[in-house]
Amino acid sequence: MLITVSLSLPSIRTVIFDADGTLWRGSEPLPGLAAVFAFLQRHGVASAIVTNSTVQTPARYRQKLAAFGVTSGPDEVLTASEITAVYVANRFGAAAVFVIGEEGLRQALVDVGCRLVPDARHAADAVVVGGDRTLTYAKLKDAVLHIRAGAAFIGANPDILVPTEEGLVPEAGTLLAALQAASGVAALVMGKPERPFFDLALARLNADPATTLMVGDRLETDILGGRQAGLRTVLVLTGVDTEATIPIKGIVPDGVFGNLTDMLAAWQMQLDRQDRNHLPLRDLSPILGR
Repeated sequence: MLITVSLSLPSIRTVIFDADGTLWRGSEPLPGLAAVFAFLQRHGVASAIVTNSTVQTPARYRQKLAAFGVTSGPDEVLTASEITAVYVANRFGAAAVFVIGEEGLRQALVDVGCRLVPDARHAADAVVVGGDRTLTYAKLKDAVLHIRAGAAFIGANPDILVPTEEGLVPEAGTLLAALQAASGVAALVMGKPERPFFDLALARLNADPATTLMVGDRLETDILGGRQAGLRTVLVLTGVDTEATIPIKGIVPDGVFGNLTDMLAAWQMQLDRQDRNHLPLRDLSPILGR
């Protein structure tokens, strides 16, 4: 367990968590998951989950947390699907969209008034790409045809890999790379580390960046995005990055912990030290005969 002296955990009033690789790995909760939300609730610290995943809706994430025994969950659950849908609606209005992605992304786009087109035979204003575990050649082909015909190319997140029980498997960034290679067009990417996603989370929580902590497992999304938004940052070693990748990528968090349990132990230690430093002075008058 490593913690830098610059990180004062008791000063934190809001915590933003990544999901995959930080709170859980696929269908398995990671150490400290239920304890961290209970701890924050006891200490009056607000929390949110901000995930680049677009596979599930926020409601499904809350159900997942409940199944993991989390009774005092986050105040907000935000996905990259939401910030992507907001952008598409602001840019195009009631857009015609071709989607590579699953329920979370498709539902978010429908919720803002977009019309989802089934293939390249129907014109599209935009191609929107998220993680898709049912990817087919036909989907890639139709997306390329739309992009080459002039549709905007929008990626919900840049993540190349996502942690699962089986290991690290392809995510949206892998699909974006394939489509860029085929179309010759680079995607406009939403999600972490982009600033609007963090701004939306802070606004939802009415949080001060100076007293907000970002906890995640990826340096180039969670930690870089948190730093750019003015947040303190903690890397947990339960997902993608390790201590060895910090100097390689040149992105330095304020703290590094093996898992959430280690982070909570350090937080409690700092609270205990703070309490000892603020103990009331003992009245020595009886001892001194005064």
